[in-house]
Amino acid sequence: MITRVVMEALSPTMEEGRVVQWLKHEGDAIKTGDVLAEVETDKAIMELTARGDGVLRAIVVKDGETTEVGNLVGVIAGADEDISGVAPAARGGQGGQGGPGGWDTPLEPTAPATLTAVGGEEARRIKASPLARRMAEERGVPLTAITGSGPGGRIIKRDIESTSSALTASTAPGWGGEGWRDVPLTQLRKTIARRLTQSLAPIPHFFLTSEIDMEQAAEARAALNALGGEKISFNDIVVKVVAMALTQHPECNAWWQETHIRYFRDVHLGMAVAVEDGLITPVVQHAHAKSLRQIATESRDLAERARARRLTPAEYTGSTFSISNLGMFGIDEFTAVINPPEAGILAVGAITERPVARDGAVVGRKRMRVTMSCDHRVIDGATGARFLQTVKRMLENPLAIVW
Repeated sequence: MITRVVMEALSPTMEEGRVVQWLKHEGDAIKTGDVLAEVETDKAIMELTARGDGVLRAIVVKDGETTEVGNLVGVIAGADEDISGVAPAARGGQGGQGGPGGWDTPLEPTAPATLTAVGGEEARRIKASPLARRMAEERGVPLTAITGSGPGGRIIKRDIESTSSALTASTAPGWGGEGWRDVPLTQLRKTIARRLTQSLAPIPHFFLTSEIDMEQAAEARAALNALGGEKISFNDIVVKVVAMALTQHPECNAWWQETHIRYFRDVHLGMAVAVEDGLITPVVQHAHAKSLRQIATESRDLAERARARRLTPAEYTGSTFSISNLGMFGIDEFTAVINPPEAGILAVGAITERPVARDGAVVGRKRMRVTMSCDHRVIDGATGARFLQTVKRMLENPLAIVW
């Protein structure tokens, strides 16, 4: 029986996918559930699995190529079945191992593994992680020139970094004679561009900024970390406080739904995580009901897997409010773009020592600025201000977290 292998919607917002690498070759025997290929979605790298038994007769979308959801990427069938009706360019005979021997049209010459064509046949046979392949493509580093340091000689991230640094220092590869180069958009960057347009254009943003004294929060963090166990970061404390504040101000824990506003009882907090070519927002589910230690453990795990592009769709969708923290980059204050359909996002700046008046004297205090971006269709100025007041009060008196 013929089985069409199509580009599946591997995430709720996915519109197209890029084949990172085929893990099976034409001519391979296939069973239902076998992993056929790794696909880059708009948020992560996920597995495309077989929906039928047979032989992988045709690979329609090659490594590195992009196609829309629902389009044909391959064909599974019996060894002698005629698949020309499914893949018109294919004959009924069995394709050979590792190459499309069943195609009527001649093959294009195999391209070298460079910035624009890492997906050549030689490069496809090299063992490399999906992240390493994508980095090599973006940086113009040929996989054939790299010795892998991973298990079994697999090329991994650090191999690409060390090789590209050496090449940059000696020859600055990939730059054209005009001093510029074109790098194709990744699925993540395409999604970011689309989402920003959807957010900034129709959503009436307004912004509220507050400066918070973090002295007591810093003392509480140091005391908790001295007890051992999972280390707690300032961001973990902010996540916990924001979650608790949202339970007191459910009017900020909401989605704009065009014909209605949806208010949420539970708090699912999105945390913006910077990845190599953009931003992913994993979600701490039911953050209001979790302890600081639980939040610290879960946040660290989510962030690590977000950077490795290994989150499942359930782990980066469904947030009811978001936090974006650029304090670790030395940014004092900024405004963040709302992630629709959410009605708000909190931008968190760095904790710095600032001179403040206290008891008639000027003293140095640890201070942090936060800015809340509000969708004015859902959150009024006074509503957002009251929410920020609660966040400020809790952070300046961290005993409120455990009260």
